Amino acid sequence: MAGKTDAVVHAGGVEEHLAFYVRTFNSGDADAINQLYTDEAVSVWEPGKPLQGEERRTNLAEFLKLHPRLSAKIRESHVTGDTALLSVDWNMEIDGEEGKRESFGGLATDVLCRGADGNWRYAIDDPYGDPRNDIAG
Repeated sequence: MAGKTDAVVHAGGVEEHLAFYVRTFNSGDADAINQLYTDEAVSVWEPGKPLQGEERRTNLAEFLKLHPRLSAKIRESHVTGDTALLSVDWNMEIDGEEGKRESFGGLATDVLCRGADGNWRYAIDDPYGDPRNDIAG
């Protein structure tokens, strides 16, 4: 299908996973991005409003219409077995009102699980998961 990225999940460490996630997210390919989440994944893209399943996937597809551009860097990571807890500094630009680009960011708290195939996937994706985030503006 034209314009689609390869839907291959990267099987490296958490740093490689995050770099792959950022590239995949910036591609705008919702199907490829969703492959980087577990089937039961929870995303909290709006504080206090967790999304799962089809609601999460639909919300992502709608958000991608704003042409987001993500950058991210791991601040801290803890890995035990097939589970990882990440604190991630991130910034994003989107198309705002009247065509102006808007920028926002925060400190995310993310939980990843490594599947039987060796690939990391988000189980919990909470961009505003650190209480130091100023979500009130």
